[in-house]
Amino acid sequence: MRSLSYPLAGAVALLLATPVPAQADLAVVGGQSVRAAEAPWAVALASRQRFGAARSGQFCGGALVGQRTVLTAAHCLSREVLGTDVAEAKDLRVIYGRDDLRGVSGTELELRATWVNPNFDTETNEGDLAVLTLKDPLPHDSAIALAQAGDAVYRTGTPTAVYGWGDMFGNGTYSETLRAAGLVVMDDAQCERAYPGSAEGVYRRATMLCAGLPAGGRDACQGDSGGPLVARGRLVGLVSWGSGCAQPGHPGVYTRISAAIAQVKAHSVDTVKAAAPISPAEAESGRVGAPGAPAARRRDRGPAPQAVRPARPVTRSHATRPASARAQRPVSPPRGAAGQWSAGSHPRGPWWRQ
Repeated sequence: MRSLSYPLAGAVALLLATPVPAQADLAVVGGQSVRAAEAPWAVALASRQRFGAARSGQFCGGALVGQRTVLTAAHCLSREVLGTDVAEAKDLRVIYGRDDLRGVSGTELELRATWVNPNFDTETNEGDLAVLTLKDPLPHDSAIALAQAGDAVYRTGTPTAVYGWGDMFGNGTYSETLRAAGLVVMDDAQCERAYPGSAEGVYRRATMLCAGLPAGGRDACQGDSGGPLVARGRLVGLVSWGSGCAQPGHPGVYTRISAAIAQVKAHSVDTVKAAAPISPAEAESGRVGAPGAPAARRRDRGPAPQAVRPARPVTRSHATRPASARAQRPVSPPRGAAGQWSAGSHPRGPWWRQ
């Protein structure tokens, strides 16, 4: 498995050290560009038929954990987002190694199989996991190891990073290049207070993880769903959901990888490896691996044009909305730096859930 390179470690350290302006003006909100080669395990999910060709059809993110195994969010493959059953979305692709979604670099890979967690709970957002099997293998050293239970990287205050091609300002302006933002693991009790249970979802510490900054300003946003949250060269979470984007007191919520390892291994054709846990002493010394890498949330681009809008409001999921849908929908009023309406909170996901 590949750990973070020293150049990326330096880049992430810079992300974490840079002061955050009150008006977040970079993307993944509050992040900066990262070359695909620096984070080869960060991949894009795409469908030109449903989301347009301008950005290679990108609508969600994913994490490469084996030569033919990609993890993403279950909600990215829902009928609400795709506008059809995933089995009918024949042009779904995983894009690997593309620095600019407007170009043709890197590789587009077809899927051999998809497994969407049948226990994904759309009310709480628990179990937001899907496993994709690629038809052709990718380099073995491009995959990232999974952080298992007991690893000190899950401790409060651990530096992390989120990666994605999502909304940069919370107004539907999606990035053409991979972005990363430095965050820290937040305290479970704080996350439970932020998300005690509402139409957004419910924070469950056993299966979820939240990351952000106390003052806000950095976060995943729409279009980042399913993407990787990384700490010390380990995958710790997948972008799932949250309230607004980069808002103080509302950190992003991620699928906790340690709680999903058994499901990943059961549905992977690869020998997926969990990283040896880092002890608290090693974590404090800083000797092991690199600082965290940027994370993501339930932020798909949104449903395909034919999708039916749900009756209830949902928290921000993070999928990118289709180009055709953007053309049909009036431009939203300004929502502020974090990308949420001035009143209320919403899923990090489909645009219509905002």
